Amino acid sequence: MDYEFKKNTLDGSYHAMFSMGHEVLGRWLVEEIGKDTDKISLILEQLLALKSSTQEWRLSGKELTLSLQDNEALVQANCLFSHEEEDFEEDFHFYDEESMSLCGFEDLALVLDAWQSFIERF
Repeated sequence: MDYEFKKNTLDGSYHAMFSMGHEVLGRWLVEEIGKDTDKISLILEQLLALKSSTQEWRLSGKELTLSLQDNEALVQANCLFSHEEEDFEEDFHFYDEESMSLCGFEDLALVLDAWQSFIERF
């Protein structure tokens, strides 16, 4: 998983770009985590606590939710939690893929550490 962080010096906004299949992680970092280092610490603590556990932990945000279970981290758009079955064309499944991402605990910890280091520099 490749990623790059940038800060717009004109308006102070942060940007996180991730490789295909993980784009939603960038959106989650910017929109749900932002500069909240307490939230980053909480997630890192949960990653350690759940490392050898089968329990699930969730952090729900306004638009995106992080779920931790079985050494896998899933970030997905809250709208995907809807259990209503709708008849969309198959092409619309592409948008679901841009709204969810799965990675291991270690990868998420590395991303969070890198994000924290990045936002603390500015």
